[in-house]
Amino acid sequence: MSGAVDEPFIAAVKPLVDAMGAQIVPPDEAGPDDVVLSWEGRDVVAVRLPQLADSLDHILAALERRKGMPLADLDRRAKQEIVRSLEARGAFAVRHGVETVASALGVSRFTVYNYLNREKGS
Repeated sequence: MSGAVDEPFIAAVKPLVDAMGAQIVPPDEAGPDDVVLSWEGRDVVAVRLPQLADSLDHILAALERRKGMPLADLDRRAKQEIVRSLEARGAFAVRHGVETVASALGVSRFTVYNYLNREKGS
């Protein structure tokens, strides 16, 4: 995919690609929806962005790793903070976003809507 000169560039963008749940592909394999990154006038790597629903699953898994426990085991306040954070990231614009988050948190959709409405009322 790349030469030794490109390795530092790829190493620099990899944490961002991983955080987004994206995938690095060779630039000559880039599709119309992939983002090709150039360095010093040359296409070095392409980034294949995940589907939005996959991004939400990736974000939830990352939150679970960061918290060090299943999200369903968190207390109510921590779950409310997660819902607030996910709302700021647009998680509930994704089809079935509320259901996906409710399942991960071990609560009902109604509870997630209550958390969202509570924030809007504050």
